[in-house]
Amino acid sequence: MAVRADNRLLDEPMRPVQCGTCEAWLTVRKSSWHQTSIQWDADASARCVERSACPEDLFRGCHALRDSIDRAVADGGIPVAGE
Repeated sequence: MAVRADNRLLDEPMRPVQCGTCEAWLTVRKSSWHQTSIQWDADASARCVERSACPEDLFRGCHALRDSIDRAVADGGIPVAGE
């Protein structure tokens, strides 16, 4: 069985976003208004107050980062794929 190539990042690549609270940089891609892909690195994970306050298996996302992403979308820095 052949593996199908994933070309989604060619159409709309991950883009850097800085959290307005902890100032960590992460990369983000909006596939739709309801779906967001976020890549955390070790520095961002260590800086995030919400992430460090929660056991790793219970962490569901950072509200401050979500606000920063929403602001970046509204300002045009993060496009929503297909729009």
